[in-house]
Amino acid sequence: MIHRQVAATLLQMASQYPVVAVTGPRQSGKTTLVRALFGKLPYVSLEEPDRRAFALEDPRGFLAAYPDGAVLDEVQRAPDLLSYLQTLVDRDPRPGRFILTGSQQLGLLSGIAQSLAGRVALIKLLPFSLGELEGSGQAPATVDKLLLQGLYPPIYDRGLDPTTWYANYVATYLERDVRQLVNVRDLTTFDRFLRLCAGRSGQLLNLSGLASDAGVSHNTARAWVSVLEASYLVQLLPPYHRSFNKRLVKTPKLYFLDPGLASWLVGIRTLDQLVVHPLRGALFEGWVVSEALKARYHQGLAPDLYFWRDNSGHEVDLLREDGAVLTPFEIKSGRTVVPDFFTGLRRWVTIAGDAAGQPYLVYGGDERQIRSGVTVLPWRALGQLER
Repeated sequence: MIHRQVAATLLQMASQYPVVAVTGPRQSGKTTLVRALFGKLPYVSLEEPDRRAFALEDPRGFLAAYPDGAVLDEVQRAPDLLSYLQTLVDRDPRPGRFILTGSQQLGLLSGIAQSLAGRVALIKLLPFSLGELEGSGQAPATVDKLLLQGLYPPIYDRGLDPTTWYANYVATYLERDVRQLVNVRDLTTFDRFLRLCAGRSGQLLNLSGLASDAGVSHNTARAWVSVLEASYLVQLLPPYHRSFNKRLVKTPKLYFLDPGLASWLVGIRTLDQLVVHPLRGALFEGWVVSEALKARYHQGLAPDLYFWRDNSGHEVDLLREDGAVLTPFEIKSGRTVVPDFFTGLRRWVTIAGDAAGQPYLVYGGDERQIRSGVTVLPWRALGQLER
């Protein structure tokens, strides 16, 4: 098994809380991770119809079979269990007693908020980070191969063809998760909406435009974006809220959390297509944002990630808030560093003043540099975001 950076945080939380919940997209490695770390606990998959029926029909009897705790996989399939778990852990608050996994934020987190608040630690597990793949010797040789393959574990663990795997993943996602989360009568329309979102990765979210192009209402588009968020397929990156005496854009940016999935959805199937594709830069930017997000999650931290753009068009692609310090990142997919890459960073440092942290430029090349006070990071150096 490829070592997951979040393992240490997960074990620490399990030593402090009676319940730990691990959420993330399907096929991100949740089950593999918790079974490896908590192998002494009984494992129960609520995807199995008979186990699920038992949990739904007789939750007390179901939990009574596991007096010393268990790993409950895909627990959102039996949401009423969470209320009964509250009573159990209040009576016996031994840490690490129940480990829950779930692949839908809406079903799991709403139940936790109602029943297990203060009793549960939440861990989010996304697909592999670059650092995890490098640690196992399986990192792609080039950034373009990384963007095409993506970072979902089955592609690396089983050596699967990305094109075939993503086709099956999307079909499974549409049939299973979408029908569970929202009433979608026409899956073809939702599939078109999903692909339109992929084509807008890295752009300001324009719900009206999405709705018009997909042929749905504005409210439907809003609900469907929420479904994609709840399934950990997309991330809405909020604009930074402090004005610094400037009028700011208030609309979030839409990013797909895995570049391989986004590439497949926009029709990219080969490296030759990717290299010349107009969305290559947006795919690279989305991947860097997802790496920053994984670095926060691996440490059990809140995301605290933003972008900054004023109404004059000045922009910084990514801001990481560390207390009172705002660390800016400019993201460029080009392999050659040119002076224009530094324009947004310089303006941000001037405007933010003492709040500005060390500025970084992440680019698609291979050489690390220090230029005009900016640390230039090649794409392979993103493992440093873990620290």
